[in-house]
Amino acid sequence: MADMLELWVGALLTLMIFSFLYKDNPFYKFAEHLFVGISAAYWMSTAFWNTLMPNLFGKIHPPLIRPWFPQLAEAPADPIFWVPLVFGILLLMRLVPPVDHLSRWAVALIVGWTAGTNMMRYMQSDFVGQIYSTIRPFIVMADNQFVFLDTMNNIILVTGVMCGLVYFFFSKEHSGAFGGAARVGIWFLMVTFGAAFGYTVMARISLLIGRMQFLGRWLTEGFGLG
Repeated sequence: MADMLELWVGALLTLMIFSFLYKDNPFYKFAEHLFVGISAAYWMSTAFWNTLMPNLFGKIHPPLIRPWFPQLAEAPADPIFWVPLVFGILLLMRLVPPVDHLSRWAVALIVGWTAGTNMMRYMQSDFVGQIYSTIRPFIVMADNQFVFLDTMNNIILVTGVMCGLVYFFFSKEHSGAFGGAARVGIWFLMVTFGAAFGYTVMARISLLIGRMQFLGRWLTEGFGLG
């Protein structure tokens, strides 16, 4: 009975979402609001029990979490965790108009801390890593033999990167050979964006196929057509 109820609820909510393909309507709004509300409540509950309780309250006063995390309740208290608690309260001051300016201190700390701690990681992964991946030989040899496919791959990669950089160089007019390289860069960029968009569309198509298969199971099991 529970499985059948779950099947019917899921199918009806799916049809409510699909009804937006016709036009905006109260059924779609109901399903949308229900999804957003349940998702927000789920993540809030998950963050409270998996993050706040063990990593904040458990660090400030370990005996407080003994009923839920007995293995962590014996650890010594760490006073430094009063700092994120205070700034977390300041962040909530955004909801109190007379003192909402206090939330800027918490926002400034979050932005500054995140930027500072992630700068080196992004420099290594996105900046230095990309440059390292671009430094490739034009001619690839393996066992003293010319490797055609790897050579063409490296030539296309380096050419695309250089022409793409030329396109974003606006200190010189895009004319002559420089303009030709910029136009080649545009083609590489369009192919890249198209491939990324196509990958996104395929991912969404797979989700659609999953929903259609679910509706097929609903028709066969919910109406006894199987």
